[in-house]
Amino acid sequence: DVLSLRMAKYKGNINLPEYRAVMLASLRSLCKDWGSQHEVSWSWLWENVERMLKALMGKPAVQEKALAALYASLDEAALMVIRKEVYQKFFALAPAGQDY
Repeated sequence: DVLSLRMAKYKGNINLPEYRAVMLASLRSLCKDWGSQHEVSWSWLWENVERMLKALMGKPAVQEKALAALYASLDEAALMVIRKEVYQKFFALAPAGQDY
């Protein structure tokens, strides 16, 4: 989800197969005992990530517009409730987030 949001902000062409090649080359150079099982595992992982990213492409922009319309329709009291609930949930799930 985070990667798809970051990619939605990118203005150029996104070549996922090219990224895969670069990612695998980087991993090969970092892992001294790289073997065929590593190759198969990371290839499988990237194929799944790529499939999910392709399914999400174009959706963040639509979701952003819908979210902006929702926020515009809320008064300040409702927005404060949403902010409070979001932060409470976030810090309950990721306490380390309070350090930043």
